[in-house]
Amino acid sequence: MGDRVKLEIMTTLLVKNAMVLATMNAQKLEIKGAGLFARDGVIEQVAPTSQLPTTADVVLDLTDHVVLPGLVNTHHHFYQTLTRAVVGAQNANLFSWLKTLYPIWARLTPEAMRVSTQLALAELARSGCTTASDHHYIFPNGCTLDDQILAARAVGLRLHASRGSMSLGESAGGLPPDHVVEVEDFILRDSQRLIETYHDPKPGAMTRVVLAPCSPFSVTPDLMRESARMARAYKVMLHTHLAETKDEQDFCLAQFGKRPVALMEDLGWLERDVWFAHAVHVNDLEITQFATCGCGAAHCPSSNMRLASGIAPLRKYLKAGVNVGLGVDGSASNDGSSLLLEARQAMLLSRLEIAEKERRNEAFDAAQLSAREALEVATIGGAKVLGRDDIGSLEVGKRADFFAVNLNRLEFAGAWHDPIAAVVFCATPKVDLTVVEGRIIVQNGELVTLETGSLIERHNRLAKDLVNG
Repeated sequence: MGDRVKLEIMTTLLVKNAMVLATMNAQKLEIKGAGLFARDGVIEQVAPTSQLPTTADVVLDLTDHVVLPGLVNTHHHFYQTLTRAVVGAQNANLFSWLKTLYPIWARLTPEAMRVSTQLALAELARSGCTTASDHHYIFPNGCTLDDQILAARAVGLRLHASRGSMSLGESAGGLPPDHVVEVEDFILRDSQRLIETYHDPKPGAMTRVVLAPCSPFSVTPDLMRESARMARAYKVMLHTHLAETKDEQDFCLAQFGKRPVALMEDLGWLERDVWFAHAVHVNDLEITQFATCGCGAAHCPSSNMRLASGIAPLRKYLKAGVNVGLGVDGSASNDGSSLLLEARQAMLLSRLEIAEKERRNEAFDAAQLSAREALEVATIGGAKVLGRDDIGSLEVGKRADFFAVNLNRLEFAGAWHDPIAAVVFCATPKVDLTVVEGRIIVQNGELVTLETGSLIERHNRLAKDLVNG
């Protein structure tokens, strides 16, 4: 695939000779012996190689490769890479897990936030991710969302930076300790500042800002309402955790007399500009509400399994027409950041759900989620969840965001019958190539925009300091 290319604007890019290119467009077109031609980060042609131009400023010969649209991560907590596999949180459910980790996260520093952002994005990029949404809600010791946004630029992925928040401490009936929550007036002022400073609404935007109060058990209803008002005034998206566990459901019933989804409806959050992380514990009526209002869900199968939270009704969501994307979630509840493996996990977990319902003699839909459906959720599905129509598929006019996997590798031996399905079924550890806006981010399986050895060294030092106090 040639020499490494620095992160810089390319005038033209030619991809040729791919074994198969999956567009993920409305017609689900898959083209053999194909490629694409892009100019200034925008796709101008997707076609068999014989129909493409023969020259460009950068030419990538992807013989033996599968080419797919860049994966879209709809929920993450980058800073949690610093607290993977923490001993006291390994075997806990969500609320106990949070109570164990809140005191550790309270020691987060701006440097730790910057380094963990870059490490998480590097890991995502090596899994074929080209756009990532991060939900950051804890800001001790001078940390700001600026630290994340500016650090992310060096990696080169698109970032939807969520200005999260916690304002309801233990003394007021919330879950987080009082010393990690913020004053609501400050949260709103800072949210406005971040939108005005960094949010880019234009097609091809590399940075967008999202308003994201953390959860029903860590903020007040007033903050949820005011955040929604501000988001709509500035036309930015809204995000929060919702219906993740039965504990959260019990909390909402005890505190508000309503289930989590009904609470969101009262607060004006069941709208097209909203997506919810997890959305595991919902009933059929609530799924219909999501479909009707157009709000989306970030499905996080590994995290939900890790914390024993439950299985989100992915196939019901898709059948009802709910916009669903995938999220790797925090790297302290996964504990990894591979979005391609998350697509595989989503496929497998949906099949386990069928077996469980059959075992309990419950009604179920026997149609299994396919590898292609999992990839659709991870690509065009995620783009819809984030409110973007410029990414998620390989089509003329969309951005040149894609990844490629070489099937001439050990883990794919014997899997040439269906190359696209093989990328999901064969547990791909990392991709060979990731391109964002026509720029190479990962080549030959390695990040080319940052030196990862020193990044890992700095990250490990900061992680030890954070956990050991």
